[in-house]
Amino acid sequence: MSDSCIFCKIARGEIPSYKVYEDDVVLAFLDVNPSSRGHTLVVPKEHFDDMTKCPKDILDHCFEVAQLIAQAQIKELGATGANVLTNIGKSAGQSVRHFHIHVIPRYDNDGLKLAFPPKQLEDKEMLLIQDSISKGL
Repeated sequence: MSDSCIFCKIARGEIPSYKVYEDDVVLAFLDVNPSSRGHTLVVPKEHFDDMTKCPKDILDHCFEVAQLIAQAQIKELGATGANVLTNIGKSAGQSVRHFHIHVIPRYDNDGLKLAFPPKQLEDKEMLLIQDSISKGL
C-alpha cells in the first residue's frame, strides 16, 4: 500500500467510505462524485498504479467483483444497464494512480454520455497497427 494514495487510505480504513463489498483482496465502495446513482469503484487493497501493473489473479478477482456489483445494481437499483471500465494513465482520464474499476449503473434517459467518436483509418494504417499490437503480445 502507498502512504499517500487515497484508495490505499480507504482500504486501510483511514478514510471513511460507503462500502458495498469487501474481502481479503478487494474493496468496493460508492464513488463520492458519482456519474449515476450507485456508481461504484472496485479496487484491489494492494496498490497497483493501473490495470497493466496488476497481477492476473488479482485483476481477474476485481472483474469478478465488478460483475457481481453490476448484477446487484441492475437487480436492486433498477438499473437498465451498466458501464464497466478502467482508465490507464492521465491521458485516458485516470485521476487516482491506483488501479480501479468503475461500475456505473445506467438508467433509461439518464443523460450520461460516454462518447467514442469514430476515426477513419486507411487499410494500410490498420495493418500497421495490427502488426504493432500483435508484436507486443
